[in-house]
Amino acid sequence: MLSLPVEPTAHRIIIFPLTEFQNLHYVAGPDDDVSLVFKWMTSGNTNLTASKGDGDIELKVSEKSVEVFEEAIEQIGALVAGRRLFEMTHGWGGKHPVNAPVVVVTHRPAPEWVKADWPVTFTNSIESAIEQAKAIAGDKKVAIASTTILHQCLRAGLVDEIHVDLVPYLLGAGVRMFDTLDAPIELKSTSIIPSTGVTHLTFRIVK
Repeated sequence: MLSLPVEPTAHRIIIFPLTEFQNLHYVAGPDDDVSLVFKWMTSGNTNLTASKGDGDIELKVSEKSVEVFEEAIEQIGALVAGRRLFEMTHGWGGKHPVNAPVVVVTHRPAPEWVKADWPVTFTNSIESAIEQAKAIAGDKKVAIASTTILHQCLRAGLVDEIHVDLVPYLLGAGVRMFDTLDAPIELKSTSIIPSTGVTHLTFRIVK
């Protein structure tokens, strides 16, 4: 993932979702089906291992996508997620594939299955989540991984950068990404990386 330079003491809040071509609307199909959205991760010619707490994920992507993934791991210092995604992934087994601590926004107590040594924090607001994630990330970036959380952060003006992995499918229905904005948001394209089955796009939010 390519992005604008970051000063050592600055924080950049970024969105790191996956989506598809139809007006950048969908991050998943009906019933949370992500088979087409993630198909590019098994369509390349280069092996890539993404490690989670409950086991490795063996991927096959293009060399360019490997570079994007490795740069994301290097740059992201903390990740903010919603309760729904955290539970759907079972907390990534205690280790997210980008190998960064996770801050979960929720109004309920932590699930009983969360282990004490997992690098995860629970808080009840996006403002608190972003502040805690900034403190954890240090001079690295904070990534937002959940659709509902990114909606709230966009409306609150907390996002600096958007990274989109654009795949060539028209899902027609599913989980939408940008349909609850209060007003248009101007973007400036900073990076376009064509790859096998996906185009990696990065935009800076004009403020």
